[in-house]
Amino acid sequence: MLKRHPWIFSGAIDRIEGRPAPGEPIWVLSSRGEPLGMGCYSPSSQIRIRMLTFGEDGEIEPDLILYRLQKALRTRISMNIQEKSNAYRVVNSECDGLPGLIIDQYGDYVVCQFLTAGAEFFRQEIIEAIKKTLSPRGIWERSDARVREKEGLEKRCGPLYGDVPERVKIQEQGLYFWVDIKQGHKTGFYLDQRENRSIVRAFSRGKKVLNCFSYTGAFGIYSLKGGAREVINVDISPKALELLQANLKLNGLEGAPSYPLKKNVFHLLRELYAREENFDIIILDPPKFVSGKKNIQGGIRGYKELNYSAMRILRPGGLLFTFSCSGLIEEELFKSIVYSSALDAGKEVLVLKSLSQAMDHFYPMTFPEGKYLKGLMLRVI
Repeated sequence: MLKRHPWIFSGAIDRIEGRPAPGEPIWVLSSRGEPLGMGCYSPSSQIRIRMLTFGEDGEIEPDLILYRLQKALRTRISMNIQEKSNAYRVVNSECDGLPGLIIDQYGDYVVCQFLTAGAEFFRQEIIEAIKKTLSPRGIWERSDARVREKEGLEKRCGPLYGDVPERVKIQEQGLYFWVDIKQGHKTGFYLDQRENRSIVRAFSRGKKVLNCFSYTGAFGIYSLKGGAREVINVDISPKALELLQANLKLNGLEGAPSYPLKKNVFHLLRELYAREENFDIIILDPPKFVSGKKNIQGGIRGYKELNYSAMRILRPGGLLFTFSCSGLIEEELFKSIVYSSALDAGKEVLVLKSLSQAMDHFYPMTFPEGKYLKGLMLRVI
C-alpha cells in the first residue's frame, strides 16, 4: 500500500471491523493502526478492496467522482485525442482513480461499464457526473462482462439516459465506422487499437493482407486505405461481418478487393497452409484467451498455435502483427510464446516494434496491471 497500488487481496487482510455493504468505502489501516487511505469493499472478490484514496488525509470528498471524471477528460483533451477521433476512452478504471469504471465516448453518446461492487455503489453519482461533464445525447450501460460475476453482481445492459440508436457513426483519423454499442464486443469498438491500425496502414501498400479476428473490419479498412491490393477479413460472427460490409461502404470501398470469410481462424490457418497460400501481412488480434489462472496453460497453447500457423503462411520478409489482450499473459511471457512459435515454424523473426494500447488507455507506474494489451510487429524470414 505504501507504493500506492490500488488492489488489496483477501489474503492480505487481518480482519474487517463492522459489516460494510458491498462497494462501500472503508478505511484501510496498517498492522500498526496507521491510516493508509479509503477503498471500496468487494466481499465476493479475491481483490477485496480497491483503493480510492491514499494517506491519512484520504477521506472521500462529496464531489470525488465528478472531480475525477473531469480530470480524466482534461487529460484526454491534453493529448489532442479529440482532434484524431470523436471516439475514445474517457475513464479507464483504476488508471483514472475510479476502480471498476469504464467510460467510452462515441460521438454524442456514452457507453459505460460498472464492473466492480465499488463502481456499482457509486452508480447514480457516476451517471450524474457523466451528464454534467460530457453532456451526451444518450448513455448506454454495458455491464455485461464476466468480471461482474466475480464481484457478486448480475450482468446488466440497457439505457441509462436519453435515446441511443442501434448504430452510432464515429470518425477515426479520417475514416468512418458504424459501431454497435448495444451488442458489440466490449463497448462496441476496439478503441485501444487506434494507433496500431495507423501503423498497419503505413505498411499496407501493394500487400496481400489477412486480417484474423477482424470483427467489424477496422484493421482491414485501414489496410485498404493504405493501398493494400487484397484484404481477407476473417471472423466467426456473421453480425460482425455484416457491419464490416457497412463500414466498407461508409468509407467508399464497396468495390475494393476486400473479402469477408465466416470461419474459425484456427481451422482457416491450417487450410491455407495446406493450399500453400501466402500473405504479405497477417494481423492476429484474438479475443481474450485467459480469464483466470486456471486456464493460463490453455491460453498459452492457443497463442502458440495461432502464431505458429500464421508464420508458416507468411511470405519471406512478411509482417506479422500479433496481439494478446489477456491481462494474465504478461508481456515477457507473450514474447516467449511468439519466440517458441518461430522456432517450431523454423522461421527467423525480427522484432520491428513493440505495440500496446492507445494513449487514452494509459496506466500509472504504480499499477502495471493497467497495461493489458501486448503486441509485436515482426518481420518473419
